[in-house]
Amino acid sequence: MAFAGKDLNLLVALRALLEEENVTRAGDRISMGQSSMSTALSRLRTQFGDELLVRVGRDYELTPMAKMLLPQVQLAIPLIEKALGSGGPFEPATTTRTFTMMMSDFASLEMTHVFEKAIAIAPGLEINIVPLPENPTDSARDMLKNDFVLAVPGIGIDGEHVEIFTDHYVCLVDPNNSGLVNGKLSWEAFTALPQAVHDFGQAHLTPADRKLRELGFTRDAHVKASSFMPLPAIVAGTDMVAVVPKRLADRLGPATGTIGVEAPFGHVPIIETLYWHPVHNSDPAHVWMRKHIIEHADAPSS
Repeated sequence: MAFAGKDLNLLVALRALLEEENVTRAGDRISMGQSSMSTALSRLRTQFGDELLVRVGRDYELTPMAKMLLPQVQLAIPLIEKALGSGGPFEPATTTRTFTMMMSDFASLEMTHVFEKAIAIAPGLEINIVPLPENPTDSARDMLKNDFVLAVPGIGIDGEHVEIFTDHYVCLVDPNNSGLVNGKLSWEAFTALPQAVHDFGQAHLTPADRKLRELGFTRDAHVKASSFMPLPAIVAGTDMVAVVPKRLADRLGPATGTIGVEAPFGHVPIIETLYWHPVHNSDPAHVWMRKHIIEHADAPSS
């Protein structure tokens, strides 16, 4: 398809190139070989009279024109896809859409009932859950590669967003922990106890970690886990203490014989927030899924 001398078949390649800022990644994303993608880039350079991507060392950077084109392409392609589609409304009962969602294992646990309800309405729906990036240095790319990102604010993710559910941190301990006095944990006891710590990556300081740093305390890990989920089993039967969301302590505590007690460093909220790129706003399937998540995320899971 061509219009005014421009080959619209190259739009998909153009979007991938501009968003990925890399020929190989762009080709992988749209299942196009590197040779074909290089040819597409050459044709695009001719059409626009601009290099679009220029090498800087081992990487590429967008030219000023490419930076100007990117938001236009991101808005235009969904509208074209919608115009060339069936023209009818989104039908959950017959969809085979796959949604990719980036989130922590704790968020996944809390969203299980949301996914179950979505699949009951849309049996052909597929939901792929991927972990949060260790170094979220490019939130726009994360949100373009994935339909949704569910995370707490302050880790570098930005875009259209809405709060989904809230929680707060508690200290997870064995009921026989030597630091407990009348079921409570003092600041002095908390800072003296061996720590079981979650480590999501250098860029992922949780709100609790930030609060503790403000108070001048950095937890030296006696045991370190890559997520919250193993911590109840790790803490059980020991004098270790972990800092976890209250919902997780309530869910996993009874099975592991651990309890969540009030944190001596104060009430630190967890605001799980759903992020998405505005390019998805014209996608009926994405709009449906987003509304479903917002409606059901904080509803009782039973």
